[in-house]
Amino acid sequence: MSENIANLTVETFDELVASADGPVLVDFWAEWCGPCKMIAPILDEIATEHGESISIAKVNVDEAGEIAQRYQVQSIPTLIVFNNGEPAKRMVGASGKAKLLEDLAEFI
Repeated sequence: MSENIANLTVETFDELVASADGPVLVDFWAEWCGPCKMIAPILDEIATEHGESISIAKVNVDEAGEIAQRYQVQSIPTLIVFNNGEPAKRMVGASGKAKLLEDLAEFI
């Protein structure tokens, strides 16, 4: 995982998401999820290229299931953009970089 992407836990999620200066894209994923592994390098690229305007973080649903339940994550990967600590946009499933950037355009 890139150093530009934070790995959130139950203990760190609320603090990081609520205190962020700008939008935070949270990737809900699991180690055994093939599509999650497919989008990981894309998220690394976006974190590197657009880190000044959007933060990217990951939540492993196997390790932090209560966060996934709180935001009703039923399929992975699920990407949720939080703005001012509140969910602002939800994307479910893996998509290519161009589509992901299109979906994130209002935040970057």
